[in-house]
Amino acid sequence: MPPASGHGDGTLSRWLEANGYDEQPRGPDAIADVARVRRLLLDAARAGHAVSYSGLLRDLGHRFTRPKMRALCRTLDAIDRQAAPDGEPPLAVLVVREGDRLPGQGWWLGAAQAHGYRGAWEGAEAVAFVRAQQQRAFDFWATR
Repeated sequence: MPPASGHGDGTLSRWLEANGYDEQPRGPDAIADVARVRRLLLDAARAGHAVSYSGLLRDLGHRFTRPKMRALCRTLDAIDRQAAPDGEPPLAVLVVREGDRLPGQGWWLGAAQAHGYRGAWEGAEAVAFVRAQQQRAFDFWATR
């Protein structure tokens, strides 16, 4: 009798890998792994696209929860702080909410204001500002 699908024939392993469930750590340490999160953001920047908070957490082996998202935001802040002295554009701007494709409140209170933005956190002006910041990251990392 052949093995049941997903048991012993490799299909479960292939499905898990295809859906972002790899052998990387899934504990809280994965969310705080600055190097790993940075690599994921660099991949997104080089590909020229933003990622959602839930998508990034999924790539780290987690389901979305607000506490995990807040922990991820601390990691994003650390990534941008470490990159700034080297003249690299911020990467946290690439992480957005699924609904409106804009960064969350913490980004607006920190990074956006640090870059001189004083407008509303939603609407056409916010979208234009975020797209410009994202494009800086896309352009910078496209050839690196």
